[in-house]
Amino acid sequence: MNSFAKNIMLWAAISLVMVVLFNLFNQPQSPSARFSYSEFVQKVTSGEVVSVKIQGRRISGVTSDGSKFMTYTPEDPGMVGMLMQNKVQVMAEPEEESPWYMTLLISWFPMLLLVGVWIFFMRQMQNGSGRAMSFGRSRARMISQEQTKITFEDVAGVDEAKEELSEVVQFLSDPKRFTRLGGRIPKGVLLVGSPGTGKTLLARAVAGEAGVPFFSISGSDFVEMFVGVGAARVRDLFLQGKKSAPCLIFIDEIDAVGRQRGAGLGGGHDEREQTLNQLLVEMDGFESNEGVILIAATNRPDVLDPALLRPGRFDRQVVVPTPDVRGRKRILEVHTRKTPLNPGVDLEVLARGTPGFSGADLENLVNEAALQAAKVGKDHVAMEDFEHAKDKVLMGKERRSLILSDEEKRTTAYHEAGHALVARSLPGTDPIHKVSIIPRGMALGVTMQLPTDDRHNYSKEYLDKSLCVLMGGRVAEELVLNQLTTGAGNDIERATNMARKMVCKWGMSKELGPLSYGERDDEIFLGKDLVHHKNFSDETSRRIDAEVRKIVEDAYARAQAILTANMDILHAIAAALLERETISGADIDLIMRGEPLPPQDAPAPSGGSSGSATSQAGPGPESGAASEEFSLEPGDDASEKAPGEAPGSDGSAGSAENDATKPREPS
Repeated sequence: MNSFAKNIMLWAAISLVMVVLFNLFNQPQSPSARFSYSEFVQKVTSGEVVSVKIQGRRISGVTSDGSKFMTYTPEDPGMVGMLMQNKVQVMAEPEEESPWYMTLLISWFPMLLLVGVWIFFMRQMQNGSGRAMSFGRSRARMISQEQTKITFEDVAGVDEAKEELSEVVQFLSDPKRFTRLGGRIPKGVLLVGSPGTGKTLLARAVAGEAGVPFFSISGSDFVEMFVGVGAARVRDLFLQGKKSAPCLIFIDEIDAVGRQRGAGLGGGHDEREQTLNQLLVEMDGFESNEGVILIAATNRPDVLDPALLRPGRFDRQVVVPTPDVRGRKRILEVHTRKTPLNPGVDLEVLARGTPGFSGADLENLVNEAALQAAKVGKDHVAMEDFEHAKDKVLMGKERRSLILSDEEKRTTAYHEAGHALVARSLPGTDPIHKVSIIPRGMALGVTMQLPTDDRHNYSKEYLDKSLCVLMGGRVAEELVLNQLTTGAGNDIERATNMARKMVCKWGMSKELGPLSYGERDDEIFLGKDLVHHKNFSDETSRRIDAEVRKIVEDAYARAQAILTANMDILHAIAAALLERETISGADIDLIMRGEPLPPQDAPAPSGGSSGSATSQAGPGPESGAASEEFSLEPGDDASEKAPGEAPGSDGSAGSAENDATKPREPS
């Protein structure tokens, strides 16, 4: 019997019981008048009562005028004699008795109701639809191959990570191939990468390929408001895994439960630490869990407990990086399978023009392009739709509703022209992609640069030139408008941070030498030192400040010299911005050569829409690695973009996110 029929029968039974109870407790009232016993005696003695019917203590009768009445009698032995004396017709009947089944129902109904409610809740818990009294049960969902349609064919751009995970799948299908030489399967695989790089997608692909039970759970599902729940759920999860071995267990965002012990400033019992302790024991404790393989994903490996990361628990740490140009092309091919494309769409060009994009960013790019094409009524997605989507993702949506005064537009135009001219005049800087004074997001204007290749390392020369570009907007305002505005506030902040890292972190100062100065960046809430001490003297601190100031002032002077020598070009770029609001890198090249710009409705020169720059800068940003954006903001909280993150002291590749509200510079 299906659930629909069961529900119908349940509600029918409930309705029947309600009707019976209503009829039982709501008997129709008779129209008889009700007398007190004193009134009844008075009417009998006055001869007004004609007949009565006695049923136990209940008396009903008829008066001389034909009206009916009813009363109850106390213990009065002389009542019948009084009735006979007054010539009242008397009838006697036994008391009405309720049916036996009604008596039984009234007696047992409350208990039956409680038993029924208890059975209902117990069945709900057994079916898994209720959570009452099951706090310690694991909430892991078992995923079969039929439930997920994703395989390794749907994952692109992370070939090394796919290879690592495919070995796990191969071991489960043919373990003798590996164990014959004494090898053992890894007990755990930790997927590490920036948000949006495809860690969860890889896990879903493993679920589709493994051919063994696959349990999926989030790290936040372990810890609840009740003490002891987390550890109990960990035990229950691995108990389910042992029963289904060989199997795979996937924990998404494991940093929610695997954060380093001793973290924070609170005292007392830490429920999260107890959960982590139980997880450590289950992964590699006294009892073995042969056949249970744990896969976890996180974008914060730095906060995980060292005991969790050691071999024997997580034997492998698989880095899932942002894709290179070939990976981006394959990802675009995957996401455009169901999108009708115009024959003119070149995914190779799109891949080169989206440096630093993660898999999620590329999926969003394709979706935005499809929405733009559908909005204008197209049947296919064209290249201009992808360009529109890329500008929206990189620079934000145009805010045409924001009305700027002529003076603000002029200030914005010269600010962005200063960035663009300095960037174009210095060889080796990233080519200009687009310059706009249309407000986008929180910015009043935007200068977007895209690198010429996938950049993983940054030289001192490149950083010095980036500082000059950062100062270009402020210098242009001072030279032309003879005033200083708040729009350059974020330029100055980012330039100062970059110069301080050059001195203190990367050892790029001749004055202070190749030494590292400064405090650790660890947050106190990660359980590290609560008090950080400087590892240098006050005199060294003054020398650091002086060196940082010198680097920034040198960049300011260099930008000032460039703009002073090319004042006519600066005016021309600003005039073009005031006229057209948005110009490309190719337009800036034409202005610098003194050539007229093409009409606005004419097709852009080759590479113009993609931001190609001069011959000395390379073919264009299509092969770039990260975007560089300089935006004039309406206040001190201006948000502008600097070069994508460079490798830090640990040698890891820098992030190349494009966030209009987050300054990005080499770390």
